This record gives sequence, structure tokens and C-alpha cells, in this order.
Amino acid sequence: MGEAQRPLDETPELSWRVLGLLNVFRLLVPVVLGVVLATGGQPRLVGEAHPALFRAACVGYFIVAIALIAVLKGRRRTTLWHAYVPVVIDVLLLTLIVYAGGGAESGLAIALFVPVGAVSVLVNTRGALVVAAGAVLALLVQQALSWWQGVAGPVGFAQAGYYGAILFLAAAGGTSMARRLRETEAVVRQRDIDVANLAELSEYIVQHLRESIVVVDAEDRVRLINESARALLGAEARPGALLGEISPRLLYHVESWRRAGGAPIGDATILAADGSREFEVHFAALGRGQPVPVIAFLTDTGEIAERVQQSKLAALGRLSASIAHEIRNPVGAMSHAAQLLAESPVLGAEERRLTDIIAQNGGRVGTIIGNVLQLSRRESTRPERVPIGSWLSQFQREFCDTLQLDAARLRLRLPEPDFEVRVDPTHLRQIVWNLCENATRHSAEMPEQPAVDVIVARLQASGRPFLEVADRGPGIPEASTERIFEPFFTGRRGGTGLGLFIARELAQCNGALLIYEPRAGGGSIFRVVFADPLRWEGRTDG
Repeated sequence: MGEAQRPLDETPELSWRVLGLLNVFRLLVPVVLGVVLATGGQPRLVGEAHPALFRAACVGYFIVAIALIAVLKGRRRTTLWHAYVPVVIDVLLLTLIVYAGGGAESGLAIALFVPVGAVSVLVNTRGALVVAAGAVLALLVQQALSWWQGVAGPVGFAQAGYYGAILFLAAAGGTSMARRLRETEAVVRQRDIDVANLAELSEYIVQHLRESIVVVDAEDRVRLINESARALLGAEARPGALLGEISPRLLYHVESWRRAGGAPIGDATILAADGSREFEVHFAALGRGQPVPVIAFLTDTGEIAERVQQSKLAALGRLSASIAHEIRNPVGAMSHAAQLLAESPVLGAEERRLTDIIAQNGGRVGTIIGNVLQLSRRESTRPERVPIGSWLSQFQREFCDTLQLDAARLRLRLPEPDFEVRVDPTHLRQIVWNLCENATRHSAEMPEQPAVDVIVARLQASGRPFLEVADRGPGIPEASTERIFEPFFTGRRGGTGLGLFIARELAQCNGALLIYEPRAGGGSIFRVVFADPLRWEGRTDG
């Protein structure tokens, strides 16, 4: 590649900025001189020596400036031609303007400093000095011509020499300044790259953190959210969205935390957007404004609960192992006695129904003991495809017969006939029995609406099937909602505090989630969200 075709430097942005400023200078010089000429300025500044030539040179310089702008516009690469050719034209036209204005004594020669200084930034030192030498030679030639014509005196040669010295200094100093400027730009550009890389790295780290993070500004808008947090809050959770539209419950906790002055507000558990998980929220301040921007850490409670419950399960396992033998013996004797009693020929139909209930529930107690032992040891479950509609119909008959309830007390809202869930049937029976028994007992406290509703459907957000047991009882106090699934916690006399705990643990064994929420209009809802049906195939249960 020839010398005239290579790029001016490795930072074309600098070259284009210099050429752009030079174009502005070319437009301003003839305009300013024309205004001075039109308004009648000092004689030595307005071309008294050659007025017609002065006007023509100014007009020509303005036209050349427009032509150079048109030629350079839209180009992406700068070559040496873009520096040398326009600057040579600048030197010739400016020298002509100086000559028409009366020589070096007019002071117009100072305008040569701009193109010479510009070319010193664009090219190397030797090229800049060559241009400066050409400008000085042209200045001396016009001065000699002005002196020969009697327009300028001998003093003009001294002034031309001063201007020449300034031009050489500009050429030499400009290249040094340009070198330092390029070095500075290279450092700035490298730092920009480093900052961009750090920003990308930070974005990557934030997006791939296992911890879910949401940054909320003072106006309660989401400014940053990673993918794991979006999985909890829903697809609508994007930067710029209002937090109240995404999760009103999360906004409530944010405002509570702010009102508390940043003090811990206790466990803040929120149901995920897909309805199949729960997460806890912890906050930290970002800055000192009021209201303060907040970074929220969302933690899936499933993994935390798994670790926390291990110690409780160990204690439960030791307890269940120690009492299993003592319970099984009397239960076995009771079941055996019921069988013998059922063989008596003097029993009527009603008595035989009662002995059947004794035998069934004796077997149920034995199953419960086995499930507790299995739960404590975390043995493998035996999930099956269960047609939940027919299963619930059978369950309703058995439940109502056992508790001697009217079937209307347990209202079923069944799905289509082919609706299936994947779960261990014995575990499902224990979970639903426990929930329906609790709901029936609490609904009896509200005789005006005693019915218990059992609903099966799919979550709209994720498509996961769920079973819901809803009652119209007194509900659960808000202070106790975080503890109802803890072992041995009970809000009433006579309870063991193990029912809901075992029900939730059995649900987790089957990849399901048991959650509670208050029912609109009063009462409670317990919802079992089963494993995602899209992941049935190929899953290993254990």
C-alpha cells in the first residue's frame, strides 16, 4: 500500500475530529473577513492593496471549504491525501488572502497557523515540517511581491520571519502534542474496553448467580433482575417495570423494610409467580436517598427447608422408631379383634359396618406408621399415574363413611376424566385425608357454611396440576402462618402438631409442594401443587 493510501493513524476518530474542526475554520475565515470588509474595517485588514482580489479569494476559499466538506463527508477511512491536499490548498488560498490584504504587515498571516498545526496532528514530524516550510516560502514570496509592487515595506520581511518561526514551532510542537494525545486516547480506549469487559463480567455473574437478585429504585421500578429472579417473579419482571405490578406482596415487604429504617422485618415468605414454589426475601440498601434504592435477595425456601428439616427429621426418625413397635402391637390386636368380632353371627348390618371401619382405620394407622418411618429415612417413593377424578370420588365415599359425614359436606370439583397426577397413592391418601379432616373439623366451627371444597385444576402460569382443599373455618392467625408446617406446632388443644408437617414432607418426597393461603371471605386453602407434568418422563424419584 502506497504512502498516500495508508491510514493516517490507528485512531481515525482523532483524524476526523481534526479534519472537522479544520472544515469549520475554512468556513469561518472567509465569512468573518467578508463581514469585516462589508462593515468597513481597518484598511490594512480589508484588502486595501487589492480589494477585488481579496473578495475573490474569500469567495473562492468559501467555495473550496464547501467542496472539501462534500468530498470528505461519509468517508470512513482517512489517508494522507485527506491531510496534505486540503492543507496545501489552505496555504495557497490563505497566502493569496494575505497578499491581497497588504502582506505580512496586515496580520492575516496568523491564519496559516491553523492548517499547519492541524497537519502536524495528522502526519509525522517530517511531513509537518515540509508543510510548514512550504507555508513560510509562500509567505516570503508574497511578501517579496508586495514589496516589489510598493505595497509593503521592508518591515514586512521581519514580520514574515516571525510568522515563519511560529509556523515551524507549531509543526514541531503539534506532532509532539498529537503523539501524547494518541497515547492518551489509547489509554482511554483501553480503559473503556476494560470497563465494558467488567460490566459484561458483572452482568454475567449477576445473571448466573444461584442467588436471585432484584434491584428496585426509589420509584419502585425494577432496575436490575437476573434470570433466577425472573423465574420466581414471572416473565413480566423486566427492568423498568413497576414492582407493584409484578409482585404486590414483594412491594409490601419493600415498603415495610423502608419504614423500619432498614431493620430486619422477620421472615418474608412469598409465593412464586408460577404458584409452585415459595421464596424468602432479604433486603440491603443501595445508597442513602429517601426513599432508598433496595437490592432484594430472593431465596427459594425449598433448599433451605430441606437443610433445616434434616435435624427435625432425624429427631422424628428416632422418636418414630422407638414408638413404632409399641403402636403396632395394640393396633394389630385391635384389628385382629375387629376381624374376630366381624365373624360373629349375631352382628347386624350396622355393627358389621362399624367393625369394617375399625379394620380399615387399623390398617390406615399401620400405613401411617410406615409412612412416618419412611419419611424419617427418606426412602424411595413409588409414584404412579393416578386418575385423580376417580380417585377422589372413591376417597370421598371412604372419608365420609369413616367420619359418618353427609357426602354434601365434602364437595368435589373434578377435572376432565383423563386428568392424571404422578404421585405415590398411599402418600396422596394420607395428605388429602389429613387436609380434609382438618378442614371438616374447623368448618364445623362455622355452621352457617360447613362445606369443604376439594378442587382439582392446573396453574395458569406453569400448567402444573394442583389439588386444593378449601374450608370456611375461622382461618389461621397471620402470626402462625409461618409455623403451621413445623413439627409439633399446633394451634389447638389435643393436636400432635405432626399432621401438616408430615403432609408437607410427603408432598416433597413426591416432588410436590404443599402451601397455605387465606381464603377470600374467610377460611383457609391448602394447595398441593404436583410435579410438573412435562417432566414426568425420565424423572428419577427418590
